[in-house]
Amino acid sequence: MTLLIASITPVLIFLYLIFRKDKNKEPISLLAKCFFGGFISIIITLLIDIPIMSLGHLFQTPFLKSFFDSFIVAAIPEEFSKFIILYWIIWKSKFFDEHYDGIVFAVFVSLGFALVENIVYVFEHGMRIAFFRAILAVPGHGLFAVAMGYFLSKAKLKFDGDHKRYLVLSLLVPMLMHGIYDFIIMYANDLSKTNTVFSGVLFIIFPFFIIFLWRFGIQRIKISIQKSILKQDYLFKKTIKYI
Repeated sequence: MTLLIASITPVLIFLYLIFRKDKNKEPISLLAKCFFGGFISIIITLLIDIPIMSLGHLFQTPFLKSFFDSFIVAAIPEEFSKFIILYWIIWKSKFFDEHYDGIVFAVFVSLGFALVENIVYVFEHGMRIAFFRAILAVPGHGLFAVAMGYFLSKAKLKFDGDHKRYLVLSLLVPMLMHGIYDFIIMYANDLSKTNTVFSGVLFIIFPFFIIFLWRFGIQRIKISIQKSILKQDYLFKKTIKYI
């Protein structure tokens, strides 16, 4: 029971922090659909990974192996799967009408994925892993989702009239963030037995990358909330004008 609580708690905390900032709350039923859709994205990821993992023997050096595992096996299939589910559920929804909405929906999908992943890892490795995943992996999934939702909102609301570019960015930016995150950890671990100096440098770089992710995410959340508030004010004034 303790391991289950340790697995679920960080997910619920991150979801709550994102949800409470939404001034115009989305329907719980739609958020639940996004969250459980994250479970389905795991199945899609596994279906993509099964044929890909058979190519692992082609990447033997520490650099190539880390790149293959972090980008090809993890980041690209996972973020693609989340994106497909997110797009399918909310793109045509009438409730997707403000800039912050994309972030909320994306985080719920991503943390549905993260919840299942977290439970598997924590039950396999115990409380020590639960702690590190609570402060790193779960927020990581959340922050990748913030980027996805931020650019998806721009695509949906046709910011600057540029629909296709933002749609591509909503997929590529989270992939890149996720891949770099995993690559630094994996490559540092692979080098820890043969090149402790460079491995140590990578472990020093990692916290700075985490800080970058948090700053990027917080800034995009603030921008999106401000744009949503401005839209609500505009609609309110427009309504008053015709009363």
